Amino acid sequence: MHIKQLSARQAAVAAVTSYRPIEKALNFIETPAEEIFGSNVFNDAEMRKRLAGQVYSAVARTIKHGEKLDASVANAVAKAMKEWAIEKGATHYAHVFQPLTGFTAEKHDSFLSPDGEGGAIAEFSGKQLIQGEPDASSFPSGGIRATFEARGYTAWDITSPAYILENPNGTTLCIPTVFCSWTGEALDKKTPLLRSMQALNKQAQRVLKAFGHEDPGYVFAFAGPEQEYFLVDRNFYFARLDLTLCGRTLVGAKPAKGQEFEDQYFGAIPDRVLAFMLEVERDLYKLGVPVKTRHNEVAPSQYEIAPMYETANVAADHQHLVMRTLRRVAEKYGLTCLLHEKPFAGVNGSGKHLNWSLGTSKMNLLEPGKSPQDNAQFLVFCAAVIRAVHKYSELLRVSIAHAGNDHRLGANEAPPAIISIFLGDMLTEVFEQIERGGAQKSRTAGTLEIGVDVLPPIPRDAGDRNRTSPFAFTGNKFEFRAVGSNQSISGPLVILNTIVAESLDYVATELEKAAGKGAENLNAAVQELLRSLYKEHKAIVFNGDGYSEEWQKEAARRGLPNHRNTVDAFAAVMANKSYGALMAKYQVLSEREFAARNEIYLERYCKDANTESLLCSDIARSQILPSAYRYQGELAATVASLKAVGREGDTSSLDLITNLVHEFEQAISELDRAIEAKVHGDLLLEARHFRDGVLPAMNAVRVISDQLEMVIADDLWPLPTYQEMLFIR
Repeated sequence: MHIKQLSARQAAVAAVTSYRPIEKALNFIETPAEEIFGSNVFNDAEMRKRLAGQVYSAVARTIKHGEKLDASVANAVAKAMKEWAIEKGATHYAHVFQPLTGFTAEKHDSFLSPDGEGGAIAEFSGKQLIQGEPDASSFPSGGIRATFEARGYTAWDITSPAYILENPNGTTLCIPTVFCSWTGEALDKKTPLLRSMQALNKQAQRVLKAFGHEDPGYVFAFAGPEQEYFLVDRNFYFARLDLTLCGRTLVGAKPAKGQEFEDQYFGAIPDRVLAFMLEVERDLYKLGVPVKTRHNEVAPSQYEIAPMYETANVAADHQHLVMRTLRRVAEKYGLTCLLHEKPFAGVNGSGKHLNWSLGTSKMNLLEPGKSPQDNAQFLVFCAAVIRAVHKYSELLRVSIAHAGNDHRLGANEAPPAIISIFLGDMLTEVFEQIERGGAQKSRTAGTLEIGVDVLPPIPRDAGDRNRTSPFAFTGNKFEFRAVGSNQSISGPLVILNTIVAESLDYVATELEKAAGKGAENLNAAVQELLRSLYKEHKAIVFNGDGYSEEWQKEAARRGLPNHRNTVDAFAAVMANKSYGALMAKYQVLSEREFAARNEIYLERYCKDANTESLLCSDIARSQILPSAYRYQGELAATVASLKAVGREGDTSSLDLITNLVHEFEQAISELDRAIEAKVHGDLLLEARHFRDGVLPAMNAVRVISDQLEMVIADDLWPLPTYQEMLFIR
């Protein structure tokens, strides 16, 4: 057993250092990127070409203006979509949906049907396009469905384009869909997202109408999520059960070099990684995903990919495709993509900064313009967001609460658990002037003087960026920085859209009272509304250091919630019945659907903690402890040999390993007792037991394991180390 473990680790290192590309390099000159962009998407251009004018117009009105789809056009769309897919080599179609597992799911069906004469024909009807029926019994439902109640439906989401997914042996037509139960209740993440976008548009239209817009166009939520991730060699990945099963390392000593040199961030991208990135981008271009940015992140072996803005629904679907593509392409380069928020202790974890805005096809409603103090419409929408975040910060906090993010939030690498808004100096100054009676001026941006004659003047932004803020205004959008790297952006978008819809509802009601009384009354009402909103909700605005201890105290004085972990976040939301009523009022989630989601996500927290604790105990007992025994035996044999020849040896190393082994055995036993003592029946009590009993016991095992790793002979240590995984590429 000892030889097998040793050779496995050595073989992993040897395989990494002798890596050779698995496949021939792609030819990027042969087909330019602009020619392949959207080539595997049944997009607007493809529909315009293949659909009759009347059918195309009906589909376009639904997508661009939110009009109800005429079901009679489905057959024509299905026929055109089938012909296009078959031309692309597709033999099957799949309704792709997003169950509450947080991942995508799909059911594949063949186009082929027997023709009755011993052959087959390709068929795809409007009914097959519109609706599918996957089994709903095996997906989490939070009690909405009993385990024996299996019927569930997928329904075509026309606002998100169908696409072709390529495989070496063929292609599949993928149709984005919603997923609901036989009773019509949402069992997915897309349905409430679409509902929240509808609610947001309805209330935003009222505000725009008060400002005199007769036909502003449909108001969409827009999103652009930045995705951080780690890459490690697959040989290391499969030699670490904790990475394979949990996505993060449960043990591992800090390497001699981490990220303290700050040389990784925006550094030169390693050739192997860059080759991987180029293929990822090429595959995403085919799927119409507008990825724009790639770079090294702060931690060793950590990277980022970021897209341009899209409507929130399409952005959420594309984000799932990004994560899927990262994982799939990584395998071709002998790598594994780690999307866990904290795969390695002691170095920065990964987030998914969610950039969010709202607007029409013609205007961004969060664009300040050159003089924000004169842009009353922008200030009203901005104030509505401030009010929403202040009133419903607990909902925003719970939207990003899960076991993985608990390891990241609050550390000096990610926003704190306290939700606050960074507005920047210029915008804060404008609102403060309004609160005092009216805005007279705003801070001008100006230019940066660098002191090098050959460089042109560089425009200066009106405010600096604040990386410690969980919710920051960044020029013409807000950036929700607390979202975890492994989670779907749909959940945070649902909450954000809904709370802003509620706030716009409040604003519209106030403005409508004055709108019919003339422009002067409207202007006065706007000024008074802005003043009162900022005065009442300015406690949420904080432009300082969110990592500081002073902010923790100041936030408490301001009455801002500070839910430091997932359990506290869910306990607060589940205790406040008004949150479920809010979601139901705007028809985003019924109170039953909202309660079911809280139960599902809290249960997932318990499952994650339970899996990690069982595996931690297993690795400690079956891999680390035997290595410690062997090293202890070698030291004891050395001491005994010296004594046998009449020499006195130093026993300090033997004493150290003996003490650590004893402490390790005790820590493992404590962990096993904590696992066995978990509560059953009450989900919140069970989650608290994992947080307060099991996770501290796991940490105690880790602390001693990491000490053992630093003293046990290197050839006896069974697991790939941090310095190997992070620095050997």
